[in-house]
Amino acid sequence: MSKVLTPSQVTLVAMRAKMATLKSQIKEVALDVRREKVLARQAKADLRQVKRANAIAKAQARLEKLMAKPVGSVARKAAKKPSKVVVTRMAA
Repeated sequence: MSKVLTPSQVTLVAMRAKMATLKSQIKEVALDVRREKVLARQAKADLRQVKRANAIAKAQARLEKLMAKPVGSVARKAAKKPSKVVVTRMAA
């Protein structure tokens, strides 16, 4: 003999089956969201690395440009640290 289900029991079984499918769908969507976040984080890290490399290259180019110019005697004198001030007394 098979068990006879009441209409409310049939509804309960159907809802449980529906809930099981919804839970599996939710898990799949959550995994997709996690994957997207990881990809976004990786893209941001790659962008940061590219920006840093560009900034370093730009600074090195600027430095090489400055180093290529010969330094004249006027520039060397201007870059010197000033000597201490010597105070002399005037005879009154």
